[in-house]
Amino acid sequence: MSNNDKLLEIKNLHTGFDIGGKTYYAVKDVSFDVNKKEVVCIVGESGCGKSVMSLSIMDLLPKHNGKIDKGQILFQGKDIVPLTTNEMNNIRGKDISMIFQEPMTALNPVLTIGFQMDEVLLNHTRISKEEVRKKSISLLKQVGISRAEQIVHEFPHQLSGGMRQRVMIAMAIACQPQLLIADEPTTALDVTVQAQILELIKQIQEEVGMAVMLITHDLGVVAEMADRVVVMYAGQVVEQSDVDRIFYDPKHPYTKALLGSIPRLEEKIEVLNTIKGIVPSLKNMPETGCRFADRCPEAMPECRTITPELGETEKGHAVRCILYDTSRPAEKAEVQS
Repeated sequence: MSNNDKLLEIKNLHTGFDIGGKTYYAVKDVSFDVNKKEVVCIVGESGCGKSVMSLSIMDLLPKHNGKIDKGQILFQGKDIVPLTTNEMNNIRGKDISMIFQEPMTALNPVLTIGFQMDEVLLNHTRISKEEVRKKSISLLKQVGISRAEQIVHEFPHQLSGGMRQRVMIAMAIACQPQLLIADEPTTALDVTVQAQILELIKQIQEEVGMAVMLITHDLGVVAEMADRVVVMYAGQVVEQSDVDRIFYDPKHPYTKALLGSIPRLEEKIEVLNTIKGIVPSLKNMPETGCRFADRCPEAMPECRTITPELGETEKGHAVRCILYDTSRPAEKAEVQS
């Protein structure tokens, strides 16, 4: 893949929060790329840093204590971390858009749907107000809202969860962005509506030719949508590869555990497989060693003292685990035997 194909490059990103005079990192040393017209799924449990990473890209971290302490976010080859608020406002919503996790809180409850749709277009285009309203109605129809002419005069609370999420998608694609970040876009929606929303995102992605960074904890969604997968745990990338290799040849114990937690129709079991323990909190992240060691069924004593680096086991497949560390031939040989 040439550099010309790379739309977004995240390099050694460290995002932290100042709490009680100390910085705690929710995202630490994260690196991955999103290529043009590609769907990359970011996977992991709640608390793994997925949403914080997306807010870092959008420059929407809380101003009072959130900060990017180190690293680069390159969009079309340009580092957007040092940009001013005004410069980011020109990019946000136009070149990079985001669908937030909960549309009821993302939409302003006291403004009509039409006003909020129009605002996006007025900020980033030079067309008249009359043309903007026509465009807003057209966008609502594009995302499957049949009575768009009436919806523009209604408030968010008057719409169902699925309808509100369609409005969010319409707002996100209004300026035909090159990158769409979707943070758990089907959370709190019933299964039928989830399928419709995912199909809609996929359809628009193919029509417009934009790249999608889809944040989810649902591996069924990953199998359906992803070209490549980035698995995160406790603020770090622990594995990344194309979707087929993640499902059929997972390397990291955490990825294996996630896949093992999926119920299968052909298996008759009384107790579902789970991953013991919980993700360490921001204030209790291990300073050294592997962050998954306390929950890992394959953990060795060294896992608590040696901090693993993210390294390629083969072209296009990277793992953060000492079992696959090329500088430790003994462990690698043990795995491969």
